[in-house]
Amino acid sequence: MALIVHKYGGTSMGSTERIKNVARRVAKWHDAGHQIVVVPSAMSGETNRLIALAKEIMPQPDARELDMLASTGEQVSVALLSMALLSIGKKAVSYAGWQVPIKTDSAFTKARIQSIDDARVHKDLDAGKIVIITGFQGVDDGGNITTLGRGGSDTSAVAVAAALKAQECLIYTDVDGVYTTDPRVVSDARRLKTVTFEEMLEMASLGSKVLQIRSVEFAGNYKVPTRVLSSLTDPLMPLEEEANSGTLISFEEDTHMEQAVISGIAFSRDEAKITVMGVPDKPGIAYQILGPIADANVEVDMIIQNQSVEGKTDFTFTVPRGEYAKAMDVLNKTVKEHIGAASITGDTKVSKVSVVGVGMRSHVGIASQMFRTLSEEGINIQMISTSEIKISVLIDEKYMELAVRALHKAFDLEKA
Repeated sequence: MALIVHKYGGTSMGSTERIKNVARRVAKWHDAGHQIVVVPSAMSGETNRLIALAKEIMPQPDARELDMLASTGEQVSVALLSMALLSIGKKAVSYAGWQVPIKTDSAFTKARIQSIDDARVHKDLDAGKIVIITGFQGVDDGGNITTLGRGGSDTSAVAVAAALKAQECLIYTDVDGVYTTDPRVVSDARRLKTVTFEEMLEMASLGSKVLQIRSVEFAGNYKVPTRVLSSLTDPLMPLEEEANSGTLISFEEDTHMEQAVISGIAFSRDEAKITVMGVPDKPGIAYQILGPIADANVEVDMIIQNQSVEGKTDFTFTVPRGEYAKAMDVLNKTVKEHIGAASITGDTKVSKVSVVGVGMRSHVGIASQMFRTLSEEGINIQMISTSEIKISVLIDEKYMELAVRALHKAFDLEKA
């Protein structure tokens, strides 16, 4: 008998009929003798609806109250799923994050999990119950409800799996695994049977929406075997078939060494570029620019500092498009005059495209092939960043899909 954590996304919980299907699937696993903990998201569209209501009242809602509101979506899901299980004769109990409790810091709307008390959950599991816990949320030391940010239910599920020492965490979603790229952009995109944690972490950080980046970090750090699979299949399909479907996020890099050098093409549409021009080229200038940005809780990604000319340089970086206005406000209010910048410019019509693969460690020429492919399509590269297993470029957003299709073909990712 194994302890398994199931996580279901908003689409999987999108209607009462789908919730009943989730209950049938969960019951099947429980009937096979497994202890089951379920972490569901809010019903599809519910979090957006709640946030829209908040903004009708207050254009920039208070963060604490926004968390209080947004957390209710998951509470609806766990209660309905528990009822669905009870209605088919299974013992089930639902908990909000604060009841477990899942302890977090106090960074409202972007809280981080600090600890999970597993005693109550283990007691229920030992009594034969299926335990259903709200994703996306927790409680801080002051007793305030907090949320983990968009996609936080993935993080909740993996963190719960780590705390309970689960055998596996199954992430059920509306896709049947991790693909070489988004099939909506490239029709020849291929599902990967396995992908390493490193590759998945890069793909999540570079814009792949299959898993939230913090959930992949948790899974890798705490060695939680994680599988991405579809909830839209027959809930009563044979357990063995289901248990081996989807994409397994693996610890074994060597399984890839004889396969394609590149595992996938990731992209992000939601990028913005900011350039601080004519700043003094002196020690500490990067901190003086980016320090206030970090203090405003804005994430910075790609960074370039240009060559110094007569003691002046330009400093360019990217931020999420949704945080562009906040970043520009911070720079104009606290940075421009302080550091003596000539001007601050921005561009919200850019996208990031990346090639990812652990095979890059043992192969040369990946960058040149990527750049040649983009050049042949007439796509100009604005910024470049690299890590050991990925290369990212910033380009004009109108060329993003063309770039993804061209790179997918250039690296033969449609071939098994």
